Amino acid sequence: MRHITTHDAPSTGLRGIGDTSWHTRGTCHGMDVEDADAVFFPLPRDHEAIAEAKELCGWCPVRRDCLDFALENVLKEGIWGGLTEAERRPLHNGLAQRLDYRRVTAFFQGRDVHLTETERQVVIDHAYVRGWRPGRLAAALQISHKHARDLLRQTANKVFDRDRTYGVPRPKKKRKKPTPATGSPTPATPGTQQPPTHPAASSPAHAPLGKAA
Repeated sequence: MRHITTHDAPSTGLRGIGDTSWHTRGTCHGMDVEDADAVFFPLPRDHEAIAEAKELCGWCPVRRDCLDFALENVLKEGIWGGLTEAERRPLHNGLAQRLDYRRVTAFFQGRDVHLTETERQVVIDHAYVRGWRPGRLAAALQISHKHARDLLRQTANKVFDRDRTYGVPRPKKKRKKPTPATGSPTPATPGTQQPPTHPAASSPAHAPLGKAA
């Protein structure tokens, strides 16, 4: 299946879903369709044609966008981003685990970008930490409110299990100061001098009381 792109919208740095504006800046842009087909869709053993295509891709300023476009749209035929079908196969197989934080950042900036499964989970985790409600996440990911609520709940449980497993430092409890017993001397503060205490003299049982004695 061949894809000829002619969209002329200006590029915004990180390609969004369905954006083909990168193609107008490609080295192959403007080539005759039949020539492009012969160059970029060679036979597997046509090494001369493959080398020619790779040489053109080597000068291309949007080679990364071309490769991402092929991976995200499962285009396994031909040469995209300077890589053959065989060279792209590991990237196709591991696409779900790709983690590019540029896309995660772009998502929170309101950009409509392609997210892999791993990138999407990072988005959900960050949305939970940011305190997003299910309605907001549902609108951003274009999913149902119930699904968004379940995703946030799963993330909350994951965070709880992580904290319980690895331990989260808890605030130390303040030790209560012992209350001095009645009649016991108050402990002296370091560096201060307490006046000497003298035992109170007890009056004899038959001591006279007052002047009238």
